[in-house]
Amino acid sequence: MERPVSSAEPASQAETMSSGERELMLTGIGGQGVQLAAQVIAQGATAEGKEVLVFGSYGGMMRGGNTDSTVVISDQPIEAPPVLSTTWSAVLMHHQYWAPLSERIRDNGLVLVNTSVFEDELDAHRYQVVEVPATDMATDLGNPLLAAMVMSGVYGRKSGLVSLDGLVEGMRRSVPPYRSQLIEANEAALAAGWEMAA
Repeated sequence: MERPVSSAEPASQAETMSSGERELMLTGIGGQGVQLAAQVIAQGATAEGKEVLVFGSYGGMMRGGNTDSTVVISDQPIEAPPVLSTTWSAVLMHHQYWAPLSERIRDNGLVLVNTSVFEDELDAHRYQVVEVPATDMATDLGNPLLAAMVMSGVYGRKSGLVSLDGLVEGMRRSVPPYRSQLIEANEAALAAGWEMAA
């Protein structure tokens, strides 16, 4: 399905951080790595000396239910509550539970959409839409579960909020010891997303 893409460029890091807090809401279905992606972005920003707030919520099912997370990044103390009424940016891993978020994205907000699975229409006149075939890219890397890391890499570069080095450090801090065998693959997925966003 064809979706228009906005040609508007997201704010640079300097523009972004000079205006204070920047919010990110991530949504998808359980098992897509939404919570890990939020942790990676949050830990990456923390590693770079920024103030960060992160809040996750998910349904009772381990896989297939709704999962959402909120990250707020700032270069000064954060005043935003953990549950936000609006957001500057969004990562949409799946269309199934995104409807409640749609009206919370501010006009001209940065929206990354996983076009491999996302089936709804997006208003490219209202949002800065960045189409990312994240699940397809992750599959090409050998594991479709790496899609959230691909999206994290794209988000870091497009938002200007976290560097690739910061994301890699955030991922290393976030992956539990019993999953350490996945660090190299996660790093490759972050780099692939970063390069795709160039």
